[in-house]
Amino acid sequence: MARSSVRGNTAEVEETTTSTAIGATAADQAAAAGDRGAVKDGDEAAAGDRDSGSDAAGDGPARPGADGGGSGDGDSGDDGDGEGPRAGRGPDRRRRRRRVLRWSATLLAVVILGGAGAGYLYYEHLNANIKSDDLNLGDAKDRAAEPTANAAGQKPLNILLIGSDARNTAENQKLGGAKDTFDGPPLADVQMLLHVSADRSNMSVISMPRDTLLDIPKCTDPDDGHEYGALQDEMTNKSLSRGGPGCTVATWEKLTDIHIDHFMMIDFAGVVSMADAIGGVPVCVDASVYSHTRDGKGSGLRLPEGTHSVKGKQALQWLRTRYGFEDDTDLARAKAQHMYMNSMVRQLRSEAKLTNPNSLRRLAEAATKAITVDDGLDSITRMYDLAGELQRVPTERITMTTMPNRYAGARVVPTEDADKLFRLVREDIALDGKDAAKPVVTASPTPTVTDPAAADGEIAVQVHNSSSTGTRAAARGRASTVTQLLIGKGFARAVADTSAATAEQRTVIRYPSADLQGDAERVAKALGIPASQVKRSTDVSGITLFVGADWRSGSTYEPGKGEDAAKPKEDDTTPTSAKAMNAADTSQCMHVDPAYSW
Repeated sequence: MARSSVRGNTAEVEETTTSTAIGATAADQAAAAGDRGAVKDGDEAAAGDRDSGSDAAGDGPARPGADGGGSGDGDSGDDGDGEGPRAGRGPDRRRRRRRVLRWSATLLAVVILGGAGAGYLYYEHLNANIKSDDLNLGDAKDRAAEPTANAAGQKPLNILLIGSDARNTAENQKLGGAKDTFDGPPLADVQMLLHVSADRSNMSVISMPRDTLLDIPKCTDPDDGHEYGALQDEMTNKSLSRGGPGCTVATWEKLTDIHIDHFMMIDFAGVVSMADAIGGVPVCVDASVYSHTRDGKGSGLRLPEGTHSVKGKQALQWLRTRYGFEDDTDLARAKAQHMYMNSMVRQLRSEAKLTNPNSLRRLAEAATKAITVDDGLDSITRMYDLAGELQRVPTERITMTTMPNRYAGARVVPTEDADKLFRLVREDIALDGKDAAKPVVTASPTPTVTDPAAADGEIAVQVHNSSSTGTRAAARGRASTVTQLLIGKGFARAVADTSAATAEQRTVIRYPSADLQGDAERVAKALGIPASQVKRSTDVSGITLFVGADWRSGSTYEPGKGEDAAKPKEDDTTPTSAKAMNAADTSQCMHVDPAYSW
């Protein structure tokens, strides 16, 4: 499929899109047709904080003067569309409200379902707005395995949200600053993995700081076939410039071993247009802030203390602010982005903010033009279906986290806690710790033996070496050793299987039919193998003993003493270093670095 002319069309709107898609009103669902995946942030400095490897100078803050430099104190809210009649016109008001609702429903059908005539043309128009790209540009052998379905046949959903700092248009250049980087390779300065549980009961988000050092796999540009060799210890944001967003996806899969189903990315201009279409989003600062340094770095955000509604350019400034929040790092910026996303989710779900047809249309236009998606989301219908999946998750079950990390010079690297966080997501364990108790699986009762065991010398047993593991070759001679052990115990018809070794974590005896059950259990008892490890199976033609990885040596079987020894139960709590934040928490407020307060 043809690639978007804006390869780096990524960045801060992802937050906006994702949050809107999670909204609960019918209007939000309509918007969700294109309104998916907005995250946020791109780079940080309006004048030049575009970092792809070299350390930023980071001069101290400039004292804000009367002339400011930001974009004001933030909007007080949404002015509305002026649809409502004057007070005191009760019947008129009710009739007009009904008309608005009817038009909203009509527009929903036109935008989402297509219909015929003008509706179909508008549907096709929105489809034509959508830009798409290949999902994964890495080697197929390096892809993470797809998760298995749960008992109900459901699978989790993983979406990578990417924010690009592309300066490929005049508007993006104006919003992003750093004039010397115009039309240069885009960087993935915002990266968030959105995980929706298989049962859609909860959602977890992991942000990766743009300063993270990691290995970037080999990626191949789908447009010209150019191959980008693998890199080691490079900043993660460089992945976007190596063939497109599919390389960022490949990088995440290599690091986390989490299978990614989709991506969505957005650029500076997309963030602004989406934020305007959605309306103001409340954010909070615990002191006045002006993000600006003496050497021109900073997002330009200027807000007095308290809660303010931000949209448009000011929303972009919030999402890009690093200098002025907490310790002036990319980690603080990620926290501010999480607050913005959470606030947007709460607002869209608590207010019928988009019941006006014009608002719906503006949002659908903005969303479909703002984001680039993978080929699996390249239509209004597919994006709308995805919105429906996200909307099923309750606000109080949405958890935002940051990848645990430690400093390595001026950059950061993942820690062991990061590995744990990735495992929790791979295993579909909710990061809020509120997973429903898993049903206790009890062993099926052992079938009643209807045919007593034959004499030991009459029982035919085949012994197979199954002691290999994923990391170790099979122990040599195990089939012969155990065969001789059986013969010594009176099982004269025991024979060693000389075929290639296989892998079984635990030693097991299999038999094909009920008439051999007693014989199989007699063999198990003679060797000290638990009855629970005697299984009926049509995969064998006679009693077969598979000597597993838990019995790689010796002549005495000791359950739980080998490779399959019982391990302590893993801790499934979210690491505190992930700085988990719940979307329903209304007390969130960004701490301002006093050096940037006025």
